[in-house]
Amino acid sequence: MHPDILSAVQAHAAAEYPRESCGLIVAAGPAQCYIPCTNTATEPAEEFRISPAQYAAAEDQGEVIGIVHSHPDATSRPSPRDLAMCEATGLPWHILSWPEGDLRSITPTGHTPLLGRPFVHGAWDCWQVCADWYRREWGLEFPAYAREEGWWEQADGPSLYEQAYEAAGFYPVGEPQRGDLIVMAVGRTAHPNHAGIYLGGDARLPGERAEVFGPGPFMLHHLLGRPSEIIVYGGPWLDRTRLVLRHREAG
Repeated sequence: MHPDILSAVQAHAAAEYPRESCGLIVAAGPAQCYIPCTNTATEPAEEFRISPAQYAAAEDQGEVIGIVHSHPDATSRPSPRDLAMCEATGLPWHILSWPEGDLRSITPTGHTPLLGRPFVHGAWDCWQVCADWYRREWGLEFPAYAREEGWWEQADGPSLYEQAYEAAGFYPVGEPQRGDLIVMAVGRTAHPNHAGIYLGGDARLPGERAEVFGPGPFMLHHLLGRPSEIIVYGGPWLDRTRLVLRHREAG
């Protein structure tokens, strides 16, 4: 990081302390600059959020080439959310511990294992593990769906899975086959709020070791508070199922 940009990042972190500071590194031709942003998170001492309007305004000035935030009274070690969002944005993330002053940069790897990833809503969650399976197995790409924490609890709010599946290329079926999207209602919820990939009797994932027992059928899913995993699809999961969806490009 250029010394002038680092100085600007440090000054912003000091001004925002004990809140997390956040900002963007923007390139316009050969020149680069740091654009400080307002942390709009509900708990700014614990996390950060850059508003879409500020991000768009930064893009008007050049190409966003990095995302910066501080860790007040903590090390620069990336959290699971930092790692997940770095992958989701496809941009380098720069983390400054403050007031310690240590700077650490992480870059997206472009490949996150389907199994064992920690749960981070909006980045590594039940929908994302399904979308990643479709991309790796069938080459399907989906848009980045915005989803706020707790959307499933709002009875008068949108039912995201039910409202989006048709436009995403899915249609409802009766009996599942490998690759179908299983949409479920888990916990106290006003809308179906969980999804997994039906794997049938074959739990294998290329390049990954799945430790599952029984004859199946199996399902890949990512439940809140647990790492992503493969489970036997039956019993209570059948009771929670609300939709079985097949993509138009299913093999």
